[in-house]
Amino acid sequence: MFRTRGGSLTVRTTFTPHTHERDARMNGLILHPMKEIRIIIPGEHVKFATDLLDSIKATGYTIIRNISGKGHHGFHTSHPMFNDMDSLVMLMTVVPQEKVEPILSGLAPFFDRYTGVMFVSDVAVSRREYFAGSSGN
Repeated sequence: MFRTRGGSLTVRTTFTPHTHERDARMNGLILHPMKEIRIIIPGEHVKFATDLLDSIKATGYTIIRNISGKGHHGFHTSHPMFNDMDSLVMLMTVVPQEKVEPILSGLAPFFDRYTGVMFVSDVAVSRREYFAGSSGN
C-alpha cells in the first residue's frame, strides 16, 4: 500500500501464467515490468548508440539533444555553435530485461574509450507490446 496526499493507492501483484512475469494491477491497468535505459554521450556518437539500440531491436527510443547538467567533472553547459554534435545528448529507451545485457555489452567498449554515462532503472508499462514487440518478448 502506498500513501498519497489524497488517501491511499493499493497495488496488487498478479502472476500471468503464460509469461511467468510479475505484473501489477493498478486502477484497472495491468503494469508490466521493464527496464528504462538512459545513455548520456557526446552528440557526435549518437549514431553509434542508435545503431546499437536498433541492432538489439529496441522498439523505440527518445533522443534529447543539447542537455546541460553537473557531474563529477563539474557543470556542463550546452553550447551548440554550429550543430548539436558538440553537445551532450541523452537517449532513453524502455526494453524487456533480456535486452539489457546486450546493450550493456555493446556500450562497455564505448565507455572504455569515450566519455559518457548510463542509467538502468526498473519501470512498469501499461502497454507491453509497445516496448517488447508484438509477441510480448
